[in-house]
Amino acid sequence: MSFGLNIRPDGALDLVSLGALVHRLDPGIIPFRKATGCQIHVSGGEFNVAANLSDCFRMNTGIASAMVDYPIGDLIAERVRAMGVKPFFKRFKHNGVNGPNMATVYSDCGQGVRAPVVFYNRSNEAGALLKPGDFNWKEIFAGGVRWFHSGGIFAALSETTGELIIEGMKAAKAAGAVTSFDLNYREKLWNIWGGQDRAVSVIKRIVANVDVLVGNEEDLQKGLGIAGQDVHATSKLDPSAFFAMIDRVVKQHPNVKAVATTLREVHSTNRHSWGAVAWINGKNYVSPTCELDVLDRVGGGDGYAAGFFYGLLSGASEEEAVRLGWAHGALLTTFPGDTTMATVEQVKAFAKGGSARIQR
Repeated sequence: MSFGLNIRPDGALDLVSLGALVHRLDPGIIPFRKATGCQIHVSGGEFNVAANLSDCFRMNTGIASAMVDYPIGDLIAERVRAMGVKPFFKRFKHNGVNGPNMATVYSDCGQGVRAPVVFYNRSNEAGALLKPGDFNWKEIFAGGVRWFHSGGIFAALSETTGELIIEGMKAAKAAGAVTSFDLNYREKLWNIWGGQDRAVSVIKRIVANVDVLVGNEEDLQKGLGIAGQDVHATSKLDPSAFFAMIDRVVKQHPNVKAVATTLREVHSTNRHSWGAVAWINGKNYVSPTCELDVLDRVGGGDGYAAGFFYGLLSGASEEEAVRLGWAHGALLTTFPGDTTMATVEQVKAFAKGGSARIQR
C-alpha cells in the first residue's frame, strides 16, 4: 500500500480475529417482556469482521476464541463453519449447571419511535477466561497471515483478555501482519472491573501495537482518554469533530497509520442517514451519504470495518476502501442478524453509486 501499511501480498490466512463468540436472541419487533419466540444469531464484534470477509468478500479468515463443549457451543461452532471461518478454539467443558458459558446477548429490533433494547448475560463467560498462552500463535500463523484484528469488547471482558490481545498482536507483527483494533467502548463491561480509568490504561497498551484503529469520537474519547476538540459537528454526519481529534490520537500513538469510523444519524429506529470516514496517513476520506431503511442495525459498524479492510487487502485505493466499507455496512442493515448476507458484487455496485438515493 502507498501509505506504509506494508500489507503482505500473500498468506494462507488473509485475516485472523481474536475475540469472544456470542449468540444473540432476537424476538424481532416484539420487546423481550412480551416475546414468545426468538431467532438465534451468532455474533461477536471481532468474529463478525472475519465472517463478513469470508462470506461476502471471499477471503480466507480465522477466529481465535473460546468454545464450550455443550449444545450452545455446538450451535455457534456450526455457524462459524457455515460462514467459512477457520476455527482456532481453546475448549472448555461445561459442568451442566453454571458453566462456563457462551455469552448471550438479548436484543429486540425496536420499531419507529421505539429504540432497540440490548442487554446481556455474560455470567461465567468462557471468553473472559482466555489468557496469554492459550493459543499457539506460531502454529496459527505458520502458513502466513496478512491481517490481525481484535476489539474493545473482548478487551473489556476480564483482566486477562487485554493481555492476550497484546500477545496476539506482537506475534502477528512478528509474522508480518497488519494489526487493527476496533475500540468499541462499552461502559457497562468496563464498569464491572475498573471503569474508564482501567479501560484507558489497558487500551493504551494494546494500541501501542496497532496500525489501524476503528472507532468514533466517543470511542476515541472514552477508550483512549483523548479530550474532544472545540470543533462542534453540525450534525452526526459531519466528520469535522472526528478529524479534529485525529491529531491528538496520532500524537499519543504515532504508530497508528489509519483511523476509520461510521457516521450515523438516527431519525427513527428504521430510518438512518449513513456515511463513513477514514483518516489514512495524514489524508481525510469521506464516503457519500445515503438514507437507510433499517431492518436490523446490529453489526453495521463491523460491516464497515470488513469492507474497509477488504479494500486495503485487495489493493483498492484508500477512497475505494472507504466506499466499499460504507456500502457493505449499509447493505448489512437490510439483513437480519449480525453478519453479512450480501455478495461482493452487490457491495461493489452500491459503492460505485448504484442507488438513486445517494447524495454527495
